[in-house]
Order: sequence, then structure tokens, then C-alpha cells
Amino acid sequence: MAVKKIPAAKKEGEKRELRITLVRSLIGYPQRQRETAKGLGLRKINSRVIRPDRPEIRGMINKISHLVKVEVVEK
Repeated sequence: MAVKKIPAAKKEGEKRELRITLVRSLIGYPQRQRETAKGLGLRKINSRVIRPDRPEIRGMINKISHLVKVEVVEK
């Protein structure tokens, strides 16, 4: 699955958020990846969370990009 690059928010005034959806099961993946999903608030398949567009969150998404779908939500 190809990962679609989403440009990060550039200005402080931009209130950008990311809608993250867990699209694959965590069964069979390393414990570290399961903990990353849990840290984002994802538990079950098709669970969704909205998180701020920050470098820490993007790093977590990058670690489990093969398990999630990410959409940009503009505020």
C-alpha cells in the first residue's frame, strides 16, 4: 500500500487536524506497533480519532502507516 504524503501545517495560525482510522488488525504485528496504535487511541478496526497535526503524531503515524488511513481535517 502506497503512503500518500500530506504536507505538514506551515503556519502557527493554521489549526490542522488529522483524522486517523485503523484499517488493519493489529494481530501478528510487533508489540511496539500495537503500543503505538494504542498511544494514538486506536483500539479496533475502523476506530477513528482526530489528533492535532504535530511532528510527534506524524512520527507515530509513520511507524504504523501500513495499518492506518490518514485524512486532513481543516478547521
